[in-house]
Amino acid sequence: MKAIISILVAALIGGGAAAEAKVRLGSMFTDNMVLEQNENIRIFGQADPGAQVTVTPSWNGKTYTTTTDRIGEWSLAVETPAGSFTPYSITVSDGEPTTLDNILIGEVWLASGQSNMDMPLKGFAGCNVSRGFDEVASAREQAGRIRMFKVPMSRSMTPVDTVNARWTVPSPELAPDYSAVAWYFAKRMSQVLDVPVGIVCATYGGSKVESWLPREILETYDDISLDPADLDKTPHYLRPLVMYNAMFYPIKDYVYKGIIWYQGCSNVGTETTYANRLETMVKHWREQIGRGDIPFFAVEIAPFEYRGNQSGKAPLLRQAQWDAIRAIPNSGMISTNDLVEDFERYNIHPGNKRDVGFRLCDLALNRAYGMTQMPCESPRYKSHSIEGNEVRIKFEAPVSGLCRNYDIRGFELAGADRVFHPADSVLLVTADEIVVSSDAVAEPVAVRYCWRDFQPGTLYGANHLPCIPFRTDNW
Repeated sequence: MKAIISILVAALIGGGAAAEAKVRLGSMFTDNMVLEQNENIRIFGQADPGAQVTVTPSWNGKTYTTTTDRIGEWSLAVETPAGSFTPYSITVSDGEPTTLDNILIGEVWLASGQSNMDMPLKGFAGCNVSRGFDEVASAREQAGRIRMFKVPMSRSMTPVDTVNARWTVPSPELAPDYSAVAWYFAKRMSQVLDVPVGIVCATYGGSKVESWLPREILETYDDISLDPADLDKTPHYLRPLVMYNAMFYPIKDYVYKGIIWYQGCSNVGTETTYANRLETMVKHWREQIGRGDIPFFAVEIAPFEYRGNQSGKAPLLRQAQWDAIRAIPNSGMISTNDLVEDFERYNIHPGNKRDVGFRLCDLALNRAYGMTQMPCESPRYKSHSIEGNEVRIKFEAPVSGLCRNYDIRGFELAGADRVFHPADSVLLVTADEIVVSSDAVAEPVAVRYCWRDFQPGTLYGANHLPCIPFRTDNW
């Protein structure tokens, strides 16, 4: 294992460690952490070269022993029990013991992406999280169920081994800064699985997918320059490489159940490369984490009225997101087409983070934990036929089909002139078929649904998940 540890675990909450203890732990091992249940957890650190290091967890009382290598690194695999709300401790010693307290065993997820994943319960300036402060006020109720580890926003041209952060326990004092999406994801998961949930948040507002890729991959892309002079001219949040080095690399050796990802807004306009690069990123991250094809669940970018050279390009990026998901093993994505208000047309940070987190959680519960009763599949376009001035559209829908027979908005039709007009008539004729027409289009040749930067739709499945935007043309 490459050098991973260089800082002393200090200022641990609850104060169980000797501040100057010689043995050192990886920077993610602190009081209050959550460890993945029923796993062989990697615990690692540094001590003097040739020193004997012991690790003794309180849940089984076993002592695991190893000897540091010639540069003082050590690593051990420690078995964890089934998840529970019992707080445990771990004592690590090379003759001078360090004890970590208030450790929970449960489920651990990595949450990453750009600002919509980063958006805290307190919101951003000019952008609030709907009822976020209700969660802040009641955060202490989750103190025994949820733990958060937030990687500071940082950048580096070279990989770094440590991160200046620690696991925290929810409280009204700390919760305002927690990722709202991650909070709702963790809260729902803990309620359903009845185990603690730990979230590691590594997010950077405005970052592109290229920001989270390593040098050896980026150097194969003709459109990416890693010349420091070019990077200095690039806004910090759009720079390639630097978030990977500073924010993913130092946390890659923790043990995660899966990854949740909300990113894409900054890649609007680069849809031709996005799907392949997201697929490449997921493959590389999984290789670095070293646990096979762990689940990867993403969020479709929300409706927003883009401007400038991004105008009109958001539907193409959403399509690229879905293309990536189809190519990535053990992955999935939720649609957010309905999770915006009309007044949020020019707000790239919609306030409804609750349903984003809940839908991500339901997707994870269904796919990663086998809880098939939790809904995760949105209706999606299957086929269409044209009969006179009408277009009949068939959908791949959940078991109970579509669930709306009035006020269905978002459909547009075009004739040979390729000019789209809103549908005047939208009728649900069977559980999986809709007929649409427009008085302005006598001979339709194409139909679209919510194929715009900002076009919330109102078509749902019976599981109350929204229809995924689509088009039948390729114009």
